[in-house]
Amino acid sequence: MPTKTALITGTSRPAGIGFAVARRLAEQGHHVILTARDVSRAEPLAAELRDAGHQATALRLDLTDPAGMAQAAAHLTRSFGHLDVLINNASDVVDFTALSALAADINAVRSALDIDVLGPWQLVQTLLPLLEAAPAARIVNVSSVSALQIATGLDLRASLRAPAHSFAKHVLNVLTEVLAHALKDTPILVNSVDPGETATHPERGDEDSARPAADSARGIVWAATLPHNGPTGGFFRDGESLL
Repeated sequence: MPTKTALITGTSRPAGIGFAVARRLAEQGHHVILTARDVSRAEPLAAELRDAGHQATALRLDLTDPAGMAQAAAHLTRSFGHLDVLINNASDVVDFTALSALAADINAVRSALDIDVLGPWQLVQTLLPLLEAAPAARIVNVSSVSALQIATGLDLRASLRAPAHSFAKHVLNVLTEVLAHALKDTPILVNSVDPGETATHPERGDEDSARPAADSARGIVWAATLPHNGPTGGFFRDGESLL
């Protein structure tokens, strides 16, 4: 039986959620492909997993570079021939200082949409033949509960924390529903997951109340390993629906 493969975007930081997810999937027997715009930051993490006896590869992947996506797909086709799990974890810098849609930096909005929505969308399109070649692939879009500021009808005239981030994650959740519908006649399941407040930047010293990345990774791995009758098109945290 072919080894299950899992590609995780945005795996360049030892304390990041992407690496925690990669580690957990590797422990479950997946060959994990750790991707980053700067592959030199992903390679030591892949080496750490290999040193622990797991199967791991580092691969350059920039969600704003369609040609690079095509090269990555060609590499995966040659090396594996299929992809069982795609986790769209990479995200843009959060615009925490903007507290209103009127104060939003439109360049930040554009960048967030490029990295959080359009990049994952095109990556799914590019990797679709590999996902279809797997027996029952899973796509997980790492979202944020901040998306619900828009989805639940918040009075946007009052405030909108991190408008670029919140708007992009809301659109990512919509994309999740659209992709799930487009793939409804296939065994591929697509879901969004909010990892919860996570301590991924220990250097900042402001995350004392946040949980470790290893804990947040569990909900993402849950969505990445759903059974054939699992949900699709949903938005979850720790396996519980947020909608």
